[in-house]
Amino acid sequence: MVARETRRVTISAIADLAGVSVPTVSRVINGRSDVAPQTRQRVEELLTRHGYRRRPPSMRASSGLVDLVFNDLDSPWAVEIIRGVEDVAHAAGVGTVVSAIHRQTAPAEQWLNGLRGRGTEGVIFVLSMVEAPMRAELRRMDVPVVIVDADGLPPQDAPTVGATNWAGGLRATEYLIGLGHRRIGFIAGPPQLMCSRARMDGYRAALEAAGLVFDDALVRPGDFYHESGFVGGTRLLGLVDPPTAIFASSDQMALGVYEAVRQRGLRVPDDVSVVGFDDLPEVRWSSPPMTTVRQPLAEMGMLAARTVLRLAKGEKVESPRIELATELVVRDSAAAPATG
Repeated sequence: MVARETRRVTISAIADLAGVSVPTVSRVINGRSDVAPQTRQRVEELLTRHGYRRRPPSMRASSGLVDLVFNDLDSPWAVEIIRGVEDVAHAAGVGTVVSAIHRQTAPAEQWLNGLRGRGTEGVIFVLSMVEAPMRAELRRMDVPVVIVDADGLPPQDAPTVGATNWAGGLRATEYLIGLGHRRIGFIAGPPQLMCSRARMDGYRAALEAAGLVFDDALVRPGDFYHESGFVGGTRLLGLVDPPTAIFASSDQMALGVYEAVRQRGLRVPDDVSVVGFDDLPEVRWSSPPMTTVRQPLAEMGMLAARTVLRLAKGEKVESPRIELATELVVRDSAAAPATG
């Protein structure tokens, strides 16, 4: 009698046999819906033929922790997302570990080493570049990953959570056009972020729908922080023909625009209308209270936490991409353009 092969077949070996990527096999194993039926059938047949043993959810070592990873933590919107994640984690009896991984190799390696030592139920990345080697290591460790506001194109093997940024950019610009503005400045966010590009695309779409010409001179780069809003606002207001309204694609940049307006001896909204994006708690107390696009940051954190905990239990996730609705919140920072 021939001795039975006892070596456990790997996901990588199944991927090679099926002629697909390791993430595709992982999606089949985890019951994800984003796999072509023919591919799913081929992979399932190979898994069965080679006796691949799926790890039952009950066998997964529980760390009692969820990791929440930001690129940087020096922003009020980070606090809102943390609050949402913590609400869900606390209700589930799970702790939250918050980290900031800057764009150098060493901190990422240090974070991975720490993760190996203590374990985790899953990882939520927020506005972070999840490099391929890191994703591969997390797959090897069998760690579920969810991404909030993906940096660049999101990986196909991780669910993503975001907001309807395009619709928000469209609505904010439409509102200013409806007030009578025809020269509307725009301060963009980091170009590598999907949410930044979507907000700018919404701005352009609203202009085009109203028959207004998109003008590069009315667009300034930004990074979502106060100083870039101040610099961008100062340059826009210094144009020979300055805009009568400025849409900044984050509240912090919009507050920077407030200061640029003040330093030129002007007033919001009497001389310049300003609209932001985020609806951070502080902007309702700004002077004047800011009109902005609300993105549900805490709810995004809650959804990301629920999703990663479901994955940790071996449950299916119905959609690989979930977007929560944005909403224009009208306060006092925008008005009809001044005449005369």
